[in-house]
Amino acid sequence: MLLFWSLALLLLAMTLALLLPPLLRRHRPAAAPDSDAAAIAVYRDQKQALDNDLANGSLTAPERDSAVLELSRRLGEEVGAPKQTTGPHRPMPRAWPVAIALFTLIPLAAVVLYVRLGNPDATALATAGNARAGHELTDAQIVAMVEQLAQRMKSRPDDPQGWILLARSYAAMGRFAQSVDAYSHAAALVPDDAALLADYADALAMAQGKNLAGKPTELVTRALTIDPKNPKALALAATAALDAGDPDRAIGYWRQLKAQLADGSEDARQIDSFIAQIEGTRGDRKGIDVRGKLTASERTAPGASTPAKGASGATIAGRVDIAPALASKVALSDTVFIFARAIDGPRMPLAVLRVPARELPKDFTLDDSMGMAPGAKLSGAQAVVVEARVSKSGNALPQPGDLSGKSVTVKPGAAGVKVVIDQVVP
Repeated sequence: MLLFWSLALLLLAMTLALLLPPLLRRHRPAAAPDSDAAAIAVYRDQKQALDNDLANGSLTAPERDSAVLELSRRLGEEVGAPKQTTGPHRPMPRAWPVAIALFTLIPLAAVVLYVRLGNPDATALATAGNARAGHELTDAQIVAMVEQLAQRMKSRPDDPQGWILLARSYAAMGRFAQSVDAYSHAAALVPDDAALLADYADALAMAQGKNLAGKPTELVTRALTIDPKNPKALALAATAALDAGDPDRAIGYWRQLKAQLADGSEDARQIDSFIAQIEGTRGDRKGIDVRGKLTASERTAPGASTPAKGASGATIAGRVDIAPALASKVALSDTVFIFARAIDGPRMPLAVLRVPARELPKDFTLDDSMGMAPGAKLSGAQAVVVEARVSKSGNALPQPGDLSGKSVTVKPGAAGVKVVIDQVVP
């Protein structure tokens, strides 16, 4: 933050340094010709003309002498006349008001335009990118930055990107009620964003007890109306249809999602498994109820682990597994967070993926669309470590008893990254 404002002030100073000096520079009049030399030159020419007239008989000697005498008198008057002097050179009369106006208005305009068109709130989380190695943020500091962003949004309620950033942060922390409130503000400002509506529906379902019925389903329907191929909206729609007891419609949504995936991919195989389970329990309400116990967020895994539409930048792909010694400590109700952190930088994850523990071992793909802050992207990191944590509480922040593991250092674009969960959080 300090570096940003320092550079901004430096640029303003350079701009003013280029504009103001020409206005304030003393204006010097162009040098006037030597009036004495000009008068003497005219006298010589006129005397020569009189001599020529005398020689060719046009003038008599007395007439020529009288004219020369008059010329000499006039020359003496002109050469002896005092010269008009000028005062000290001053700037143009209006230069000072213009210079003062520029000095005041240019910095003011720069600040106003940045506040209106920029995104100052992104620095609430992205400021950590200036941290050097060995000065990582603690979890408490991350929470404090999120709260700081929440306070800023009270004075900037018309900033949709700020609300989206706040909503994602709350969701990653497991604070779904607050995430829903932030998403509602963002959706009011950007009503036609399918990805935003899908995220809003997911957070709302989690906030009302992992149930997509009601408004979450309405949001998913709106999202699919805007973008019928949105992966997360399709997965949520399939879940909602299954929960409503409509397996045929659920299978239809799953097949639409599978059509966007690479044949033979882990996500495609997972969708095949979902479809097989639904078809195996078709008409069996008890079987459908068992599927209904899976949460909305858990069943969005295929769409979530596939780069979202419009995602850009490098990706990291790999597999998360659980060490045999800890396998017995993992419950099907646990949540697994898979995330990438920069080696030289803050603890704020550059990309986060949340999946149910029952899917372990899990093939994953991380990309820029899974980031928590606009200023901190996976594609912009030099090197990262991929970490995985089994959360007993479903909270994104580590708790005693959680299980964790991490990869070796890799670069964005890496594939085949291996993460083994082999540690217990003290």
